[in-house]
Amino acid sequence: MQKTEMTTLSSVMENLRLKRQDNEFTLTEGGFTCNSTKMYQPEDLTIVKTYRFEGDSDPSDNAILYLIQANDGLIGYSIDIYGAGSNNAEGYDDFIKKVPMEDRDYQEN
Repeated sequence: MQKTEMTTLSSVMENLRLKRQDNEFTLTEGGFTCNSTKMYQPEDLTIVKTYRFEGDSDPSDNAILYLIQANDGLIGYSIDIYGAGSNNAEGYDDFIKKVPMEDRDYQEN
């Protein structure tokens, strides 16, 4: 099996799409939601892997993609744009810090 080089946000997003794990978790008043169907609290989620992206010439191009698995098996992502261009909802940083991280290898292919 050929391993895919994932050096850009778009390549990671494409890989997630191909694996049908392109479910976006977004922060709402009640917690993280995915497709507005179910609400998740930090204890319902686990960060499986993080991908960090840093712009070569523009510090505002910095982002982290969190690959997240919910306790019901749903796998998706949340993107944190950090630096001057951050537009995350108020409370995002506090919420994501409460989500436990599991140190495991994640099969990227």
